[in-house]
Order: sequence, then C-alpha cells, then structure tokens
Amino acid sequence: MKYVVERFIATGIAHQSYLVGSMTAAAVVDPQRDWWKYTDRAAELGMQIRYVFETHRNEDYVVGSKDLARETGARVFHGGALDFGYGETVEDGDEFELGDLRVRALATPGHTPESFSYALVHPEAGEEAVAVFTGDALFVGEVGRTDFYPDKARELSGTLYDSIHEKILPLGGGAILYPAHGAGSACGNSISERNDSTLGVELRQNPLLSFSREDFIEHKLAEELAIPHYFRLMEKYNLEGPPPTTAMPRPEPLSAARFKQAMEDGARVVDCRSPVAFGGAHIPGSLSIWRGGIASFAGWVLKPESDRVLLVVDEDEVIDELVVSLLRIGFDNFEGYLAGGMEDWYSTGYGVESSGLITAEELRAMVDEDAVEVLDVRRANERVNGYVPGSSWIFTGELADRVDEVPRGRPVAVICNVGNRASLAASVLLRAGFDEVYNVLGSMKSWNAQGFPLEYDE
Repeated sequence: MKYVVERFIATGIAHQSYLVGSMTAAAVVDPQRDWWKYTDRAAELGMQIRYVFETHRNEDYVVGSKDLARETGARVFHGGALDFGYGETVEDGDEFELGDLRVRALATPGHTPESFSYALVHPEAGEEAVAVFTGDALFVGEVGRTDFYPDKARELSGTLYDSIHEKILPLGGGAILYPAHGAGSACGNSISERNDSTLGVELRQNPLLSFSREDFIEHKLAEELAIPHYFRLMEKYNLEGPPPTTAMPRPEPLSAARFKQAMEDGARVVDCRSPVAFGGAHIPGSLSIWRGGIASFAGWVLKPESDRVLLVVDEDEVIDELVVSLLRIGFDNFEGYLAGGMEDWYSTGYGVESSGLITAEELRAMVDEDAVEVLDVRRANERVNGYVPGSSWIFTGELADRVDEVPRGRPVAVICNVGNRASLAASVLLRAGFDEVYNVLGSMKSWNAQGFPLEYDE
C-alpha cells in the first residue's frame, strides 16, 4: 500500500504542516499559504488532495486552506467553537477515509477552544493510532500556550491538561507525534530541537506531562510569551478567510532611482543582508532583518495588511525565499527589490548611513568606563541565563513601541545572542533618531566565550 506522511517546515516561524495520503487520496494538515508545494507533491505521488484538516485557527501564519480548496476541490474541516467564514465543522469522533487509511478527529481544546487533533489509523495496526497530528496541543518536549484568551487562561490550561491526558496520550505510546511547531516557534517556550517523537517518548521525557493538573495550570499561568502584533491579523484572516493567493508573487527589480521614488512614496525598506553589511552601509531609514529572521520579525516592525515592502539583498536568488516567508505572514504588497544591490545605490550617488559595529571586548571597555547604555534585546527566557552588568532590557519585537524608554544623549550598544536581532534593534533606534548606535558582534555568545562578568535577576 502506498502510504506517505511528509512534513513541510516553514523556517523562521518553525511551523510544520503535513501531507498525508494512501493510494490515490491525500489530505493536508494545517497548510501554509504557499499552497502550490502541496499540489505539486501530491501530483508527483499520483494523489489527489481531498481534505484539509485544520487543528485550530492558527495565530502565527496565514493558513492556505481556502486556496487549496479552490485549486483542488478539497473539503476543509475545523472545530466548531468559532464561527469560521469558510469550510465545514468537524465533530469529535468523525472519521475520514484516505485510501486504506482512516483519519479520526479528536476534540482537544485548551490551546484554543476549537482545537482538534487528528489520529491516523492504519489497517495493519487495527484500531490503534499509528500517528497523531496534535496542532498546538502537544509539542516535542513542550505543550501549547494558553494565554490567547487572558480571561480564560486558567480554564483553558486545565482543559489542555485534560485533552492531553484523556484524548491524546491514550492513543498509545507507539503513536508518532506530528505537532504544528518545532523549536524557535513563538507558540512555545521550550520546544525541543528534535522534530521526531512518539507519545511514549513524550510521556517519559516531556517534563510537563508529569505535572499534576494543578501544577500544570500554575505553570501555564506563570509563562511569559510574547504576542507579535501581526498575530491579530493572522487570527482575523484565518477566521474569515485570507485574501486569495493564486500564484507566487514576483517582485519587480528596480533601479536605484525607481527604488528611491518608491521610498519617497511611502514604501518600507527591509535590508536582508548580514548585520555586518548593514552596519557598514545601508539606505537611511531601512530596517535590518537578516535573511533567516524575516518570517520571525517582519510582523513585529511592519504592518502586513498595509505596508508596501522594498527589499535589499546581496543576491537576487534569495528573493523567492524572502517573498514566501513574507507571504506566509500576510504580506501581499511587494513593491520590488533593489536591482544591483547597495552598489547600484551608492554608485548612483545616493546617500548611505552606518551603524557602529563593536566587539564584546570593546563593549567591556566601554562598560567599565560607564561610557555606554547597553540594551539587551533577547527574550526573557534567554536573559535569565545572565546578562551584561547594568544593561537594560527590551525585547527586539517590542522596541519600536517602547523606544522612548531608551535613554538618549549617550551611545547605545545593542546586544542579543549573536548579533542578528541586535542589528534589527539598532536599525529601529536609528529610525527613531538615535545618533550613536552600536551592534555588538557575536553579542552574548562572544561575551560569554571571553568569560566577562554576568548579572542575574534575583
């Protein structure tokens, strides 16, 4: 029997979707917006996509369900606790045939009220599930967040505990776990770097599964997880149905003159080169979001529904990758990219701006002389491991809204883990009118490697 489960990972947001099928029938679980990759792969396998199963109204990306339904005729299913503007309601216990396989729907609320998991039943295993797609209920080494409804956080935390222990784990230790996110996702604090697991492994190794119900609830209530601005737009799109995507967008290559005109007309410049390149010379007013961070941070500093995006890159070949990453989080307005890169810009005679680049050793000297304001832009769960003495802290994604909290009138050195997020934060400060801003190259990794002193919160 032809039987396949294939995982598709959206880098940056660490989202995982799946194509599952048997014989000639296939389904997609939690599809991303670049829907053509599923239809292309299904065609290669000789399968027709008949169903789309959504585990919940996703918050961190635009779901591709409506587009897949339009292109393939597939039926879309999701939980009924929300009033979706598309698709059909699935009920607990509903079953769907995929060739010789069966997919069984399991109501597993907690992360959100409408959350569902989908167990996969193989005829050779009888009625036991061979795998389960858990959405944001259960991850490898972690469980889903329960803070999207603050007034119901306690209730939902208890409900999530019940869903895991009464619906998911009873499927059996041999069931393969297929969650909706991996390490690096904003949907969990401590998701494992390992993508592969089973329910049995999680029962033995996932620390949260050993908690009592009350301890589990208190742990969830104490969590501190950031909520990017763009999540609210994703929730709206994924409830009502997002704008259609009919094909891969192709931003136009622009001369320096046309690029400059687009800037003057209000388009926003995103520089996707390395922090070192950005620090050396960049277009004034541009935001530094390195190639691997575009999906994670563009939604923090730009408005997907309205901002027109201009891209600066080192190589034209990365444009498609960047566009897909932005498309997945709701960006549709691609104004173009700078053909010829920065060389074309400054060769035309247009002005550039620089941000300072310093080493950890240079930062240490400035700190010892009390000659710098150190701004730590890491996440809270990173800062607890120690920070530069005397440094202040504002998470990268929140800096644009809190820039007035940064003292003016003296140099600012921005530090993160290795320098990528610090470059973004430095660009935010430069846009806000700060004169002397430094990105600490190697950041905390370099600081720690040299054994420089640390402070810790009590």
